[in-house]
Amino acid sequence: MRVLNFIMGEKTFTTENQPALVTKHEQILDIIDGVLTNSSALGITKQYTEDESYDGRIITLKGKQLVNFGSCSYLGLEMDERLINGSIDAVKRYGTQYSSSRAYVSCGLYTELEYLLGKIFNGYVNISHSTTLGHISNIPVLVGDNDAVILDSQVHDSVQTAVQLLKARGVQIDLMRHNRIDILEDRVKELIGKYRKVWYFADGVYSMYGDFAPMEEITALLNKYEQLNLYIDCAHGMSWCGPNGAGYVASHLTNHPQLFLTTSLAKAFGACGGVMVYNDERTRDRVRNCGGTFIFSGPIQPSVLGSAIESAKIHLTDEIYVKQNLLQDKINYFNRRCRELGLPIINETNSPIFFIGVGQPGTGYNMVKRLLNLGFFINISVFPSVSYNRTGLRIPITLHHTTEDIERLLTAVAEQLPFALADTGLTMADIYKAFKLKKA
Repeated sequence: MRVLNFIMGEKTFTTENQPALVTKHEQILDIIDGVLTNSSALGITKQYTEDESYDGRIITLKGKQLVNFGSCSYLGLEMDERLINGSIDAVKRYGTQYSSSRAYVSCGLYTELEYLLGKIFNGYVNISHSTTLGHISNIPVLVGDNDAVILDSQVHDSVQTAVQLLKARGVQIDLMRHNRIDILEDRVKELIGKYRKVWYFADGVYSMYGDFAPMEEITALLNKYEQLNLYIDCAHGMSWCGPNGAGYVASHLTNHPQLFLTTSLAKAFGACGGVMVYNDERTRDRVRNCGGTFIFSGPIQPSVLGSAIESAKIHLTDEIYVKQNLLQDKINYFNRRCRELGLPIINETNSPIFFIGVGQPGTGYNMVKRLLNLGFFINISVFPSVSYNRTGLRIPITLHHTTEDIERLLTAVAEQLPFALADTGLTMADIYKAFKLKKA
């Protein structure tokens, strides 16, 4: 059996009396592996639905029907008949896949989708198989060897993965405390005399707490420092807000020469794929020509292109604003009921992502099991995704949820949280202390 020892900040383990040093990378893998193994055994993660069909609201796990509070399809478009029929029609016309590198030839559906997305974003676009693959092509082409990059500490893992390619070229990479624009400006001042360009990498809507990038302050910096460029991923801000559903960032900043916007079609848009938006055609083409995953990765399947085209058409009508307003009503209701019930909600915003703090991992697992027993599927955010004492329930809401669903869930959380805390020897005061919250 593996024996874990912590000596002078380094972890060692002994297997059959053969000592070996575990690297930091291996430590992280051990932690992640342990968390997922344990939470899977508890029925909390890595589960598979047992439904023969899906309505967007109810899933069946281990024979139990649960209201699904784990979906990021905020507008519920994945069940829209127009998207479904668009997908079916595309498969009938083009087959299940169009297996050719886009460097040579693309399925004609790309042309229509690129045109429609160009209208939504009022810019030039590249479409990738996923946002992650888009970043891997986009970032190494846009960022030069004589540039410097500043990462927000909570920027999405897909962006951080692509940035590793810059490190291999020796590009200067800094990590900045989350949303601290004062620190950002100080660092920009230090770097602009030494580097050709300075890049700030951030998310428009952060996927963990549902909080926003401070766009007004960031825009002021872009206008103040010509060498500063903003590379921002608005995957979780897409569709449910912004003009034509172009997202949170687009609702504050568009067509800025120093803005490089990316987003996802796999959340509220109801399809799949990544979108990279540019202000000029030449930059768009350069990334398309030189980006590795645009050349060597497989294309988006016709079925997905068909559904994405139908979603884009909806985005270009006033119907998108009706859906946005309906979701905002649910968001407002969720926030109001959290306040009334005294729930420790973190970073109350008008995004559809909510994070209710519970403190330590044991309390989080206890809460999720209680909620599963009451008929709710909930995602837990636990170390190392968040700090050890900042475990929480990450709850996205969608148009599939009814007001009654939200009411029943929040009432259950309010009733069960004291019991979960008692089971793990903690109190509400421990939650407030861990998250530095003021008592209501």
